[in-house]
Amino acid sequence: MLMMKITKKSKKTLVDVEAVAPEPVKPAPIKPALPVVAQPVKPAAHTLAQPVAAKPDSQQPARVALQLVEPAAKQVYVAGSFNGWKPDSTPLVPLGNGRWKGDLKLGPGRHEYLFVVDGHWRPDPSAKESVQNPFGGRNSVLTVSE
Repeated sequence: MLMMKITKKSKKTLVDVEAVAPEPVKPAPIKPALPVVAQPVKPAAHTLAQPVAAKPDSQQPARVALQLVEPAAKQVYVAGSFNGWKPDSTPLVPLGNGRWKGDLKLGPGRHEYLFVVDGHWRPDPSAKESVQNPFGGRNSVLTVSE
């Protein structure tokens, strides 16, 4: 048996193509960068056993330093309205010679707090303000301005 292959010739169409040079691209104007100037950060001044609130930025909480002198203490914490009154969530660190310090970040407003010294709740002896609490004692008050 004889097999034949049938092919069709296609007509080719020729098209004239002209080479065109691309238009030059204009570079975007470059804006000079502004110089970056470092601003010094002033630490909040504080005195022994006095809460001090630094003025907060509009979006940053204030840094507050609390100090307590309690020479016999083994552990000191601060509990208050700012941490849900959890007695072990905010420890103070010993500085030596019976001095303890805690740094807090607080938003503007009025904050009540107590120190927890070896499990015993105590008001801050250097607090400028205190209020009666529902347990027969007094809570120390710290106000952070806006």
